[in-house]
Amino acid sequence: MQFSSSLPLTRMIAEHKRGATLGLPSICSANRYVIAACMHQALADGSPLLVESTCNQVNQYGGYTGMDAATFTAHLGEIAKQVGFPSQRLILGGDHLGPYPWAAEEEASAMDKARRLVKDYVEAGYVKIHLDASMPLGGESEIDPVTCAQRAADLCQAAEEASRQSDPAARPRYVIGTEVPPPGGVKETQSTLQATRSEDAQQTLEVTRHAFWQRGLGDAWDRVIALVVQPGVEYGDDFVTAYQREKAAHLACVIQEYPNLVYEAHSTDYQTPTALRQMVEDHFAILKVGPALTYAFREAVFALAAIEKEWRGESHLLDILEAAMQANPGYWQGYYRGDERQLAFARKYSLSDRIRYYWARPEVQAALGELIERLEQSSPPLTLVSQHLPVQYWDIRQGRLHNDPRELILAKIQEVAAQYAWACGLSSSI
Repeated sequence: MQFSSSLPLTRMIAEHKRGATLGLPSICSANRYVIAACMHQALADGSPLLVESTCNQVNQYGGYTGMDAATFTAHLGEIAKQVGFPSQRLILGGDHLGPYPWAAEEEASAMDKARRLVKDYVEAGYVKIHLDASMPLGGESEIDPVTCAQRAADLCQAAEEASRQSDPAARPRYVIGTEVPPPGGVKETQSTLQATRSEDAQQTLEVTRHAFWQRGLGDAWDRVIALVVQPGVEYGDDFVTAYQREKAAHLACVIQEYPNLVYEAHSTDYQTPTALRQMVEDHFAILKVGPALTYAFREAVFALAAIEKEWRGESHLLDILEAAMQANPGYWQGYYRGDERQLAFARKYSLSDRIRYYWARPEVQAALGELIERLEQSSPPLTLVSQHLPVQYWDIRQGRLHNDPRELILAKIQEVAAQYAWACGLSSSI
Protein backbone atom coordinates (compact mmCIF):
# COMPACT_ATOMS: atom_id res chain seq x y z
CA MET A 1 0.00 0.00 0.00
CA GLN A 2 1.32 3.45 -0.97
CA PHE A 3 1.53 5.88 1.93
CA SER A 4 2.23 9.60 1.77
CA SER A 5 5.64 11.12 1.15
CA SER A 6 7.10 13.79 3.39
CA LEU A 7 5.78 16.56 1.12
CA PRO A 8 2.73 17.40 3.31
CA LEU A 9 5.07 17.91 6.26
CA THR A 10 7.51 20.13 4.39
CA ARG A 11 4.70 22.13 2.79
CA MET A 12 3.04 22.68 6.16
CA ILE A 13 6.29 23.90 7.68
CA ALA A 14 7.02 26.16 4.71
CA GLU A 15 3.58 27.77 4.97
CA HIS A 16 3.90 28.08 8.72
CA LYS A 17 7.28 29.80 8.40
CA ARG A 18 5.71 32.23 5.91
CA GLY A 19 3.30 33.31 8.64
CA ALA A 20 0.28 31.04 8.31
CA THR A 21 -1.38 29.75 11.48
CA LEU A 22 -0.97 26.21 10.30
CA GLY A 23 0.09 23.04 12.07
CA LEU A 24 -0.49 19.31 12.11
CA PRO A 25 -1.88 17.06 14.85
CA SER A 26 0.16 13.93 15.49
CA ILE A 27 -2.08 11.01 16.44
CA CYS A 28 -0.19 8.74 18.84
CA SER A 29 -2.41 5.71 19.20
CA ALA A 30 -2.86 2.18 17.89
CA ASN A 31 -6.53 2.11 18.93
CA ARG A 32 -8.63 1.17 15.91
CA TYR A 33 -11.52 3.47 16.85
CA VAL A 34 -9.20 6.41 17.51
CA ILE A 35 -7.46 6.02 14.17
CA ALA A 36 -10.76 5.63 12.31
CA ALA A 37 -12.26 8.72 14.00
CA CYS A 38 -9.21 10.80 13.10
CA MET A 39 -9.42 9.56 9.51
CA HIS A 40 -13.05 10.70 9.38
CA GLN A 41 -11.97 14.12 10.67
CA ALA A 42 -9.18 14.38 8.09
CA LEU A 43 -11.64 13.38 5.35
CA ALA A 44 -13.96 16.18 6.43
CA ASP A 45 -11.07 18.66 6.45
CA GLY A 46 -9.44 17.47 3.24
CA SER A 47 -6.17 17.22 5.15
CA PRO A 48 -3.39 14.65 5.51
CA LEU A 49 -3.26 12.55 8.67
CA LEU A 50 -0.12 11.99 10.69
CA VAL A 51 -0.19 8.81 12.80
CA GLU A 52 2.76 7.85 15.00
CA SER A 53 3.84 4.87 17.05
CA THR A 54 6.41 4.85 19.85
CA CYS A 55 9.36 2.58 20.50
CA ASN A 56 7.43 0.92 23.34
CA GLN A 57 4.28 0.51 21.28
CA VAL A 58 5.80 -0.94 18.12
CA ASN A 59 9.24 -2.51 17.80
CA GLN A 60 11.02 -5.55 16.39
CA TYR A 61 9.93 -7.58 19.42
CA GLY A 62 6.27 -6.60 19.11
CA GLY A 63 6.09 -3.87 21.75
CA TYR A 64 3.02 -3.73 23.94
CA THR A 65 0.76 -3.82 20.87
CA GLY A 66 2.30 -7.06 19.60
CA MET A 67 3.16 -5.32 16.32
CA ASP A 68 6.40 -4.51 14.54
CA ALA A 69 6.65 -1.55 12.15
CA ALA A 70 5.53 -3.49 9.07
CA THR A 71 2.56 -4.97 10.92
CA PHE A 72 1.54 -1.54 12.20
CA THR A 73 1.58 -0.09 8.68
CA ALA A 74 -0.65 -2.97 7.57
CA HIS A 75 -2.94 -2.22 10.54
CA LEU A 76 -3.26 1.40 9.42
CA GLY A 77 -3.81 0.37 5.82
CA GLU A 78 -6.64 -1.95 6.82
CA ILE A 79 -8.40 0.80 8.79
CA ALA A 80 -7.91 3.27 5.94
CA LYS A 81 -9.54 0.85 3.54
CA GLN A 82 -12.53 0.35 5.84
CA VAL A 83 -12.97 4.10 6.36
CA GLY A 84 -12.34 5.00 2.72
CA PHE A 85 -9.39 7.20 3.62
CA PRO A 86 -6.83 7.57 0.80
CA SER A 87 -3.64 5.91 1.98
CA GLN A 88 -1.64 8.51 0.04
CA ARG A 89 -2.78 11.09 2.61
CA LEU A 90 -1.53 9.01 5.55
CA ILE A 91 1.83 10.07 6.99
CA LEU A 92 3.64 7.56 9.22
CA GLY A 93 5.78 8.75 12.10
CA GLY A 94 8.01 7.05 14.65
CA ASP A 95 8.11 8.62 18.11
CA HIS A 96 10.96 8.36 20.66
CA LEU A 97 12.86 5.99 18.38
CA GLY A 98 15.96 4.95 20.24
CA PRO A 99 17.22 2.68 23.00
CA TYR A 100 14.60 3.50 25.64
CA PRO A 101 13.06 -0.03 25.79
CA TRP A 102 16.53 -1.49 26.35
CA ALA A 103 18.01 1.24 28.56
CA ALA A 104 18.98 -1.28 31.26
CA GLU A 105 21.35 -3.02 28.82
CA GLU A 106 24.91 -1.96 28.06
CA GLU A 107 25.35 0.76 25.46
CA ALA A 108 26.54 -1.56 22.66
CA SER A 109 23.56 -3.89 23.02
CA ALA A 110 20.96 -1.14 23.53
CA MET A 111 22.16 0.93 20.59
CA ASP A 112 22.38 -2.11 18.32
CA LYS A 113 18.70 -2.84 19.02
CA ALA A 114 17.85 0.84 18.56
CA ARG A 115 19.54 0.90 15.15
CA ARG A 116 17.52 -2.14 14.13
CA LEU A 117 14.36 -0.42 15.37
CA VAL A 118 15.01 2.70 13.29
CA LYS A 119 15.86 0.68 10.17
CA ASP A 120 12.65 -1.32 10.50
CA TYR A 121 10.58 1.85 10.72
CA VAL A 122 12.17 3.41 7.66
CA GLU A 123 11.91 0.21 5.63
CA ALA A 124 8.22 -0.04 6.58
CA GLY A 125 7.50 3.36 5.02
CA TYR A 126 7.72 5.75 7.95
CA VAL A 127 8.86 9.19 6.77
CA LYS A 128 8.85 11.16 10.05
CA ILE A 129 11.47 9.88 12.47
CA HIS A 130 11.94 11.26 16.00
CA LEU A 131 15.46 10.33 17.09
CA ASP A 132 15.63 10.02 20.87
CA ALA A 133 18.82 8.76 22.52
CA SER A 134 18.52 10.92 25.61
CA MET A 135 18.35 8.25 28.28
CA PRO A 136 21.30 6.82 30.29
CA LEU A 137 22.20 3.28 29.28
CA GLY A 138 23.61 0.29 31.11
CA GLY A 139 23.84 1.86 34.53
CA GLU A 140 25.04 5.30 33.41
CA SER A 141 24.11 7.81 36.09
CA GLU A 142 23.48 10.58 33.59
CA ILE A 143 24.06 11.51 29.96
CA ASP A 144 25.45 14.77 28.61
CA PRO A 145 24.08 16.66 25.57
CA VAL A 146 27.06 15.79 23.36
CA THR A 147 26.63 12.05 23.95
CA CYS A 148 22.88 12.38 23.27
CA ALA A 149 23.65 14.10 19.98
CA GLN A 150 26.27 11.56 18.95
CA ARG A 151 23.90 8.66 19.63
CA ALA A 152 21.12 10.44 17.74
CA ALA A 153 23.48 10.84 14.78
CA ASP A 154 24.30 7.14 15.01
CA LEU A 155 20.59 6.34 14.74
CA CYS A 156 20.20 8.80 11.88
CA GLN A 157 22.95 7.03 9.98
CA ALA A 158 21.07 3.75 10.39
CA ALA A 159 17.93 5.41 9.05
CA GLU A 160 19.79 6.85 6.06
CA GLU A 161 21.26 3.45 5.22
CA ALA A 162 17.77 1.93 5.31
CA SER A 163 16.35 4.65 3.06
CA ARG A 164 17.14 3.65 -0.49
CA GLN A 165 14.61 5.95 -2.09
CA SER A 166 15.83 8.03 -5.01
CA ASP A 167 12.88 10.40 -4.67
CA PRO A 168 13.91 13.15 -2.20
CA ALA A 169 10.29 13.42 -1.00
CA ALA A 170 10.46 9.81 0.21
CA ARG A 171 13.59 10.33 2.32
CA PRO A 172 13.05 10.54 6.09
CA ARG A 173 12.36 13.83 7.82
CA TYR A 174 13.84 14.01 11.29
CA VAL A 175 12.76 15.37 14.65
CA ILE A 176 15.37 15.84 17.37
CA GLY A 177 15.30 16.77 21.06
CA THR A 178 13.37 15.21 23.89
CA GLU A 179 12.55 17.60 26.75
CA VAL A 180 9.46 15.60 27.58
CA PRO A 181 8.62 12.74 29.96
CA PRO A 182 9.59 9.24 28.81
CA PRO A 183 7.12 7.30 26.66
CA GLY A 184 4.11 6.40 28.80
CA GLY A 185 3.77 9.70 30.66
CA VAL A 186 4.60 11.18 34.03
CA LYS A 187 4.15 9.32 37.30
CA GLU A 188 3.81 12.25 39.67
CA THR A 189 2.48 15.80 39.71
CA GLN A 190 5.02 18.27 38.36
CA SER A 191 4.34 21.40 40.37
CA THR A 192 7.42 23.27 39.11
CA LEU A 193 7.18 22.48 35.41
CA GLN A 194 9.15 24.96 33.34
CA ALA A 195 9.41 25.64 29.64
CA THR A 196 12.73 24.73 28.03
CA ARG A 197 15.33 27.48 28.36
CA SER A 198 16.39 29.28 25.18
CA GLU A 199 20.03 28.37 25.65
CA ASP A 200 19.17 24.68 26.07
CA ALA A 201 17.11 24.64 22.87
CA GLN A 202 19.94 26.30 20.97
CA GLN A 203 22.52 23.94 22.46
CA THR A 204 20.50 20.90 21.37
CA LEU A 205 20.32 22.23 17.82
CA GLU A 206 24.00 23.10 17.60
CA VAL A 207 25.50 19.96 19.17
CA THR A 208 23.20 17.75 17.09
CA ARG A 209 24.05 19.62 13.90
CA HIS A 210 27.74 19.18 14.70
CA ALA A 211 27.29 15.45 15.39
CA PHE A 212 25.46 14.99 12.09
CA TRP A 213 28.14 16.81 10.11
CA GLN A 214 30.90 14.83 11.82
CA ARG A 215 29.32 11.66 10.42
CA GLY A 216 28.85 13.09 6.94
CA LEU A 217 25.10 13.50 7.44
CA GLY A 218 24.82 17.04 6.13
CA ASP A 219 22.04 16.09 3.74
CA ALA A 220 20.11 14.43 6.58
CA TRP A 221 20.55 17.54 8.72
CA ASP A 222 18.86 19.54 5.97
CA ARG A 223 15.87 17.23 6.49
CA VAL A 224 15.54 17.94 10.22
CA ILE A 225 12.12 19.60 10.48
CA ALA A 226 11.39 19.97 14.18
CA LEU A 227 12.84 20.25 17.66
CA VAL A 228 11.07 18.75 20.67
CA VAL A 229 11.03 21.13 23.62
CA GLN A 230 8.92 21.52 26.74
CA PRO A 231 6.44 24.37 26.18
CA GLY A 232 5.26 24.16 29.79
CA VAL A 233 2.35 21.74 29.34
CA GLU A 234 1.72 18.41 31.01
CA TYR A 235 -0.97 16.21 32.45
CA GLY A 236 -1.04 13.41 34.98
CA ASP A 237 -3.39 11.35 37.10
CA ASP A 238 -5.64 14.22 38.13
CA PHE A 239 -4.08 17.46 36.85
CA VAL A 240 -3.46 19.43 33.67
CA THR A 241 -0.75 22.06 33.45
CA ALA A 242 -2.22 24.61 31.05
CA TYR A 243 -0.23 26.39 28.36
CA GLN A 244 0.83 29.92 29.32
CA ARG A 245 2.22 31.50 26.20
CA GLU A 246 4.05 34.27 28.03
CA LYS A 247 6.23 31.62 29.70
CA ALA A 248 7.20 30.15 26.33
CA ALA A 249 7.67 33.45 24.46
CA HIS A 250 11.46 33.10 24.53
CA LEU A 251 11.18 29.82 22.63
CA ALA A 252 9.10 31.47 19.91
CA CYS A 253 11.96 33.91 19.39
CA VAL A 254 14.60 31.16 19.15
CA ILE A 255 12.93 29.10 16.44
CA GLN A 256 12.42 32.11 14.20
CA GLU A 257 16.19 32.10 13.65
CA TYR A 258 15.94 28.74 11.88
CA PRO A 259 14.15 29.02 8.51
CA ASN A 260 13.19 25.34 8.14
CA LEU A 261 12.38 24.35 11.71
CA VAL A 262 9.32 24.33 13.94
CA TYR A 263 8.74 22.93 17.41
CA GLU A 264 7.07 19.62 18.17
CA ALA A 265 5.03 19.66 21.38
CA HIS A 266 4.38 16.44 23.28
CA SER A 267 1.77 15.85 26.00
CA THR A 268 -0.64 18.46 24.62
CA ASP A 269 -3.58 16.28 25.71
CA TYR A 270 -6.45 18.00 27.56
CA GLN A 271 -5.36 21.54 26.63
CA THR A 272 -8.19 23.85 25.64
CA PRO A 273 -8.74 24.55 21.94
CA THR A 274 -7.67 28.16 22.50
CA ALA A 275 -4.45 27.04 24.16
CA LEU A 276 -3.75 24.64 21.30
CA ARG A 277 -4.29 27.42 18.75
CA GLN A 278 -1.93 29.67 20.71
CA MET A 279 0.70 26.92 20.68
CA VAL A 280 0.49 26.69 16.89
CA GLU A 281 0.74 30.48 16.63
CA ASP A 282 3.85 30.28 18.85
CA HIS A 283 5.50 27.81 16.42
CA PHE A 284 4.61 24.56 18.18
CA ALA A 285 3.36 23.43 14.81
CA ILE A 286 3.28 19.67 15.48
CA LEU A 287 0.92 18.80 18.34
CA LYS A 288 1.17 15.31 19.80
CA VAL A 289 -2.04 13.82 21.17
CA GLY A 290 -2.85 10.29 22.32
CA PRO A 291 -4.39 9.72 25.75
CA ALA A 292 -6.97 12.49 25.26
CA LEU A 293 -8.28 10.50 22.29
CA THR A 294 -8.34 7.15 24.08
CA TYR A 295 -9.89 8.94 27.07
CA ALA A 296 -12.75 10.03 24.79
CA PHE A 297 -12.99 6.44 23.55
CA ARG A 298 -13.24 5.26 27.17
CA GLU A 299 -15.92 7.84 27.91
CA ALA A 300 -17.96 6.62 24.95
CA VAL A 301 -17.60 2.95 25.88
CA PHE A 302 -18.45 3.60 29.54
CA ALA A 303 -21.50 5.56 28.38
CA LEU A 304 -22.61 2.65 26.20
CA ALA A 305 -22.13 0.26 29.12
CA ALA A 306 -24.31 2.50 31.30
CA ILE A 307 -26.92 2.64 28.53
CA GLU A 308 -26.81 -1.14 28.18
CA LYS A 309 -27.30 -1.63 31.92
CA GLU A 310 -30.32 0.70 32.00
CA TRP A 311 -31.83 -0.64 28.76
CA ARG A 312 -31.14 -4.36 29.11
CA GLY A 313 -30.76 -4.73 32.88
CA GLU A 314 -27.10 -5.77 32.94
CA SER A 315 -23.69 -4.99 31.47
CA HIS A 316 -20.46 -6.91 32.07
CA LEU A 317 -17.79 -4.98 30.15
CA LEU A 318 -16.57 -2.82 33.03
CA ASP A 319 -16.21 -5.84 35.33
CA ILE A 320 -14.19 -7.71 32.69
CA LEU A 321 -12.01 -4.64 32.13
CA GLU A 322 -11.34 -4.24 35.85
CA ALA A 323 -10.48 -7.94 36.17
CA ALA A 324 -7.99 -7.60 33.30
CA MET A 325 -6.32 -4.62 34.99
CA GLN A 326 -6.12 -6.42 38.32
CA ALA A 327 -4.71 -9.58 36.77
CA ASN A 328 -2.08 -7.65 34.79
CA PRO A 329 -1.23 -4.56 36.85
CA GLY A 330 2.08 -3.70 35.18
CA TYR A 331 0.70 -0.83 33.08
CA TRP A 332 -0.92 1.10 35.95
CA GLN A 333 0.54 -0.04 39.28
CA GLY A 334 3.60 2.22 39.22
CA TYR A 335 1.61 5.25 38.08
CA TYR A 336 -1.31 5.54 40.50
CA ARG A 337 -1.14 6.33 44.22
CA GLY A 338 -3.56 5.98 47.12
CA ASP A 339 -5.68 3.45 48.96
CA GLU A 340 -7.74 0.76 47.24
CA ARG A 341 -10.69 3.05 46.62
CA GLN A 342 -8.47 5.73 45.10
CA LEU A 343 -6.67 3.18 42.95
CA ALA A 344 -9.95 1.76 41.68
CA PHE A 345 -11.10 5.28 40.78
CA ALA A 346 -7.84 6.06 38.99
CA ARG A 347 -7.95 2.85 36.98
CA LYS A 348 -11.22 4.06 35.48
CA TYR A 349 -10.98 7.83 35.37
CA SER A 350 -7.35 8.98 35.54
CA LEU A 351 -6.30 11.48 32.87
CA SER A 352 -3.15 9.40 32.46
CA ASP A 353 -5.55 6.85 30.95
CA ARG A 354 -3.47 3.79 31.72
CA ILE A 355 -6.60 1.82 30.91
CA ARG A 356 -5.71 2.35 27.24
CA TYR A 357 -3.21 -0.51 27.49
CA TYR A 358 -5.99 -3.02 28.20
CA TRP A 359 -8.51 -2.45 25.41
CA ALA A 360 -6.67 -4.80 23.05
CA ARG A 361 -6.72 -7.76 25.46
CA PRO A 362 -8.77 -10.61 23.93
CA GLU A 363 -11.28 -10.86 26.77
CA VAL A 364 -11.89 -7.10 26.74
CA GLN A 365 -12.20 -7.01 22.95
CA ALA A 366 -14.71 -9.85 23.10
CA ALA A 367 -16.78 -8.09 25.78
CA LEU A 368 -16.77 -4.82 23.83
CA GLY A 369 -17.82 -6.65 20.68
CA GLU A 370 -20.70 -8.28 22.52
CA LEU A 371 -21.85 -4.94 23.97
CA ILE A 372 -21.84 -3.36 20.52
CA GLU A 373 -23.68 -6.30 19.00
CA ARG A 374 -26.41 -6.17 21.63
CA LEU A 375 -26.95 -2.43 21.13
CA GLU A 376 -26.99 -2.91 17.35
CA GLN A 377 -29.68 -5.58 17.68
CA SER A 378 -31.78 -3.47 20.01
CA SER A 379 -31.16 0.26 19.71
CA PRO A 380 -31.65 2.03 23.05
CA PRO A 381 -34.18 4.86 23.33
CA LEU A 382 -32.89 8.34 22.58
CA THR A 383 -33.68 9.36 26.14
CA LEU A 384 -30.79 7.19 27.31
CA VAL A 385 -28.49 8.50 24.58
CA SER A 386 -29.40 12.03 25.68
CA GLN A 387 -28.60 11.14 29.28
CA HIS A 388 -25.16 9.65 28.63
CA LEU A 389 -24.02 11.11 25.28
CA PRO A 390 -25.88 14.44 25.00
CA VAL A 391 -23.80 15.93 22.16
CA GLN A 392 -24.29 12.82 20.05
CA TYR A 393 -28.01 12.83 20.91
CA TRP A 394 -28.42 16.20 19.20
CA ASP A 395 -26.40 15.01 16.23
CA ILE A 396 -28.85 12.10 15.88
CA ARG A 397 -31.80 14.47 16.18
CA GLN A 398 -30.39 16.65 13.39
CA GLY A 399 -29.68 13.73 11.08
CA ARG A 400 -25.89 13.90 11.27
CA LEU A 401 -25.54 10.61 13.12
CA HIS A 402 -27.33 7.27 13.47
CA ASN A 403 -28.27 5.69 16.78
CA ASP A 404 -25.55 3.10 16.25
CA PRO A 405 -22.96 2.22 18.93
CA ARG A 406 -19.98 2.30 16.56
CA GLU A 407 -20.98 5.69 15.19
CA LEU A 408 -21.47 7.00 18.72
CA ILE A 409 -17.95 5.92 19.72
CA LEU A 410 -16.38 7.47 16.64
CA ALA A 411 -18.32 10.71 17.08
CA LYS A 412 -17.23 11.05 20.71
CA ILE A 413 -13.56 10.64 19.75
CA GLN A 414 -13.99 13.03 16.83
CA GLU A 415 -14.93 15.79 19.29
CA VAL A 416 -11.26 15.80 20.37
CA ALA A 417 -9.91 15.36 16.84
CA ALA A 418 -11.95 18.37 15.71
CA GLN A 419 -10.40 20.57 18.40
CA TYR A 420 -6.92 19.76 17.12
CA ALA A 421 -7.95 20.27 13.49
CA TRP A 422 -9.31 23.73 14.34
CA ALA A 423 -6.24 24.67 16.40
CA CYS A 424 -3.97 23.64 13.52
CA GLY A 425 -5.88 25.69 10.95
CA LEU A 426 -7.20 22.62 9.14
CA SER A 427 -10.85 23.22 10.00
CA SER A 428 -12.89 26.42 10.24
CA SER A 429 -14.96 25.19 13.17
CA ILE A 430 -14.83 22.84 16.14
